[in-house]
This record gives sequence, C-alpha cells and structure tokens, in this order.
Amino acid sequence: MLRRLLLAALLLSAPAFAGAVRILVQTSPLAGFQYYSGKILWDEMREGDRLVLVREPDNRHDRFAVRVEWRGTKLGYLPRSDNREVAEEMDKGTPIGARIGRMAKDPNPWKRLRVDVYVGL
Repeated sequence: MLRRLLLAALLLSAPAFAGAVRILVQTSPLAGFQYYSGKILWDEMREGDRLVLVREPDNRHDRFAVRVEWRGTKLGYLPRSDNREVAEEMDKGTPIGARIGRMAKDPNPWKRLRVDVYVGL
C-alpha cells in the first residue's frame, strides 16, 4: 500500500523533464537465480548494472510475473511476494526500471543478487 501511494504521489508531481530522475521504490532478491543464467554471467555483472523488467501476464504460474533480464539474458524473476504492485504499474505504462543493487557470493541463492526497482520521473 505504501509503495502504491508513493508511486501515485511521484507520478502526480512529475516534472516536465520526465525520465531524468529515478526514485528507488523497492528492493528485492532475485528469485530463480539458481535456475537461470546468473551463475554463468556472474563475473561479467556489476553492481549498478541496468536490468530490464519484462511483464509476463500470461505466465501460467503467476499472472503478476515480472522477468528480470541483464543484457537480454533472463536472470530470474521478481519474487511473487514483491511483484504485484510493480506489475500493475508496468501494465499502466508507468516507467519502471531496475539495477543490480547488490551482489554477494552467498550459498543461499536468494541472497546472491538484489534488484533495485525505480520509477522514472
């Protein structure tokens, strides 16, 4: 609810130079790291690298699925617990972006890569 209110307030106050400002609205672990290309690309990726978020409204497992890509390669997904508001805003056309917020060589795949999600103003 708080994220939704923040997004609405930011969008209503957007300046004429839309896209020039990014506001961090969410940080999430990367779901599925162990199943996709993250471990193969690990040495090439850097904190701060741009990520692309792709809506998958027809995903049979989760209608709010948001795929996370790095340079055109699927790394995983925003976790189901964190994806609904992002998906709804993406469906409305809200400019949403993402970056690698943190990388850690942790044995727990849920702690290896943090995705920072931004709204563009």
